[in-house]
Amino acid sequence: MQRIDLQIPVPGATLAAWWYVPGGPGPHPAVAMAHGFGAVKEMFLDRFAECFAQAGLAVLVFDHRGFGASGGMPRQEADPVLQTRDYRHAITWLCARPEVDRGRIGIWGTSYSGGHVLQVAAVDRRVRCAVAQVPMVSGRAQTQRRVHPARMAAMHGLFHEERDRLAAGQAPRLRALIPTQDGAPSVYDAPEAVAFYAQGERLAPGSFVNAVTLSTVAHSTEYEPGAQIEAISPTPLLMIVATDDSITPTDLALAAYQRALEPKRLVLLPGDHFVPYEREFERASSAARDWLVAHLGASQ
Repeated sequence: MQRIDLQIPVPGATLAAWWYVPGGPGPHPAVAMAHGFGAVKEMFLDRFAECFAQAGLAVLVFDHRGFGASGGMPRQEADPVLQTRDYRHAITWLCARPEVDRGRIGIWGTSYSGGHVLQVAAVDRRVRCAVAQVPMVSGRAQTQRRVHPARMAAMHGLFHEERDRLAAGQAPRLRALIPTQDGAPSVYDAPEAVAFYAQGERLAPGSFVNAVTLSTVAHSTEYEPGAQIEAISPTPLLMIVATDDSITPTDLALAAYQRALEPKRLVLLPGDHFVPYEREFERASSAARDWLVAHLGASQ
């Protein structure tokens, strides 16, 4: 197995990627994967990719446009429409690789990109297997959980003001992911989220930025990747859900899983949203690996 650093051109950007190729002549089954909200590939995705590659899967791990080493403007903007399209561009790239069996391609995503997996698998029949780890399923429902009704109008007022500013040619405003010393509002203040994102600068120096655009927050409130979950079938779907998830709430994920049609499988991990990356990594990675191998096969 070897890992190659790549820059993949896509419309309007380039995607910085790691390309893991297992030993042997192939053709290999392959998996496209990316990180969640505001995170970059150095934040534990190498561990998952190595696990999958050791099982005989070719793996493409990429940073979302505008994040990490990827190109694209505006920086630090997570637009779910563009991010799901980039998953599909990654699939197209895999289909063109001579060492890949284009009939055996899967996708893996976590948190925000777990939602992207649900969205892409529902519409792109090149996907033969999907893994959604602690996925976002409903921006509207999550927002209603996090934002007090008395603050909802003010939040939407900020979003409207930002659209006016951008239309006037002003630069996007940023919102910190986790609290900073200046005390400005942040996306997350839950201790488990703070602990996870605080590792970004250590794991990805010069690549991770503790911020997203305000438009990113607005996009997230409107994103409904679980709305078409029934359409994923007959593509096999694995959902990995944390039992005490307040970021992508457990009950929303379980309700979405109930709506999904066979073939499907649910794996429950004890703990909060971030346990798959470290404390429950072995269970999360092995469940995903086994599902991918079962439905994509091993290298020839």
